[in-house]
Amino acid sequence: MHGWLILDKPLGLGSTQGVSAVKRALRQGGYGKAKVGHGGTLDPLASGVLPIALGEATKLAGRMLDSDKVYDFTVRFGEQTDTLDAEGKVIATSEVRPTRADVAAVLADFTGPIEQMPPAFSALKVDGQRAYDLARAGEEVVLKTRNVTVFSLTMADEAGAGEDAVADIALTAHVSKGTYIRSLARDIAAALGTVGHVTYLRRTKAGPFGLHHAISLDNLGEAAMARTLEHLLLPLRAGLDDIPALSLTPDQAGALRQGRVLAGIVADDGQYFACLHDVPVALIEVQAREGRVVRGFNL
Repeated sequence: MHGWLILDKPLGLGSTQGVSAVKRALRQGGYGKAKVGHGGTLDPLASGVLPIALGEATKLAGRMLDSDKVYDFTVRFGEQTDTLDAEGKVIATSEVRPTRADVAAVLADFTGPIEQMPPAFSALKVDGQRAYDLARAGEEVVLKTRNVTVFSLTMADEAGAGEDAVADIALTAHVSKGTYIRSLARDIAAALGTVGHVTYLRRTKAGPFGLHHAISLDNLGEAAMARTLEHLLLPLRAGLDDIPALSLTPDQAGALRQGRVLAGIVADDGQYFACLHDVPVALIEVQAREGRVVRGFNL
């Protein structure tokens, strides 16, 4: 079992619990032991696409953390919570409610490279401790701002940008790694002269994987018991859709498996997914016609 299972993570389930659910399904279905890891944390109060790497795909999970993401989310105006979502306690209120036209007018200010302050309730570390542990203990959490990119930010119904005040607004954001949607919601509300928090958050895309790839926990369990789980497994290559393939000769494949440098490769500089026929051998870096292993696959 080497490849990707894409979970449609339900509300209330953490990413590590998603990994545990896949391990349990493999065990209950009588599959052999496999390494299992996730390709990017998704908050328990968020649902949607959670890539789960199996076997040799776990060597690529780090690349998934660096990938861009797409989220559908809803901002409720008038109340800000300490967690910036519906789980927290209200810490600020405002009577100001923007119109859809007001919201549409500020979205451009949050598109492109922006500087963002992460939420105090986050998994970032402060002096070796998780920020959310410090925040829950009532300590003041001071985090550094970070540079992120919002590739696009749109209202769910652009045509309906009217003049009536709204309590909630549904948005879709395509963002770089490290972007916090809760912080984005807070800052959009502040730009509109009010406060707000996220009431709905669903990840619809993570790197190359979308909801059309995703399966529910129920379907996961049923497929495992029916011994058809492998039919839901996406190949190793699916996590590298942005990397060109490079065909190898048997001698070249043998050299890479031994960790040797390949000389005389006729390819531009950059990373390649090196294969012998249809068998993945390694992710390699080509520089000046020499290829070096970045990640080797034991297949």
